[in-house]
Amino acid sequence: MSKAFTKDTDDEPEEPEIPPSTGKNYVTPVGLAELQDELQRLRYGERPKVVEIVSWAAGNGDRSENGDYIYGKKRLREIDRRLRYLMKRIDSAIVVDPALQKNLTQVFFGATVTYAEENGTEITVKLVGMDEADVTKGKISFDSPVAKALLKAEVGDIVKLRTPGGESYLKILSIKY
Repeated sequence: MSKAFTKDTDDEPEEPEIPPSTGKNYVTPVGLAELQDELQRLRYGERPKVVEIVSWAAGNGDRSENGDYIYGKKRLREIDRRLRYLMKRIDSAIVVDPALQKNLTQVFFGATVTYAEENGTEITVKLVGMDEADVTKGKISFDSPVAKALLKAEVGDIVKLRTPGGESYLKILSIKY
């Protein structure tokens, strides 16, 4: 049978249709803009370049040993998978602007919280949507265990955080929006 009629398979797992969460896709305005920027970059920047390379490589003859063609097709599948994921996440996004938060004394979505651990270490995190979470930048998903422990707490409160290693306590030092 011709290779043209066989399905290429990847050993890579598909991205989940909707990541595990509470079902709501909350996102900050900045997070939505980042998702839209990535969608535009992939759709109008990277994908056309890869299509051009694949077209050129396909014209070179034998595709079975053509690295540009094989890699290009694989990259196209990755880009298309990511595009579908981004479009679904953007369509289901519920934008929550932290600047419009009414109850500024409690921790809710979009809050920047500074808390102290039991050993005295101070940590500052911002509660954001799961698509914009990045621990290296101090942004955690509102659906994470730490965020769930912090939700609805006020300055001075001590909250219990359950971890696989046991329970620990966090003291809320400040809340900003």
